[in-house]
Amino acid sequence: MATKKAADSTLYHLSPKGFWKKFRDAVVVNPEISSGLPLQGINRFPPPGSRPEKYSTPATKASDVAQNPYWKRDVRRAYPQLSVITQTGLSSLLIEHSTPQAVAAPTEGASADGSKAISTPEEPIELAAAISKIAESTKIYSESKLPPTLTHAYPQWRPQRSPDAPHAQHSYFPMHLYN
Repeated sequence: MATKKAADSTLYHLSPKGFWKKFRDAVVVNPEISSGLPLQGINRFPPPGSRPEKYSTPATKASDVAQNPYWKRDVRRAYPQLSVITQTGLSSLLIEHSTPQAVAAPTEGASADGSKAISTPEEPIELAAAISKIAESTKIYSESKLPPTLTHAYPQWRPQRSPDAPHAQHSYFPMHLYN
């Protein structure tokens, strides 16, 4: 009994019949090659589109019309919003955050929910005065507390002289080699 050693190229593919078979045999370089068109009933089972039920998109938060208004979805009008900080506002922020904040124990001025009583705002200070006040009160950098430096992913290259390439002893050789 002979065993089949090679795959049959026409087993799962359509092949032309009649006039088109004769035409293909005359025109094609290798008539034994497959047409490349799979048989519909054998190649994919069940064939695509043969199932009776239809696909329905699952319900999500975005598909709920009541919770997804148009103005939230309209990205064409999502312009950047401008913010303005005045010099007096910036100076008050600088002064407020220049010293570390400690959490104080609750006092009698606190309300029942734990929030502090509202205090009256201080008079506005000019920005230059606020910067000089902060610089006087705290010394930002010292010999023990240096400013931050940029981090380097690789160590900095320091050139080191290496032996020169071979050349005649008294010849002009302007090239110097470095590691």
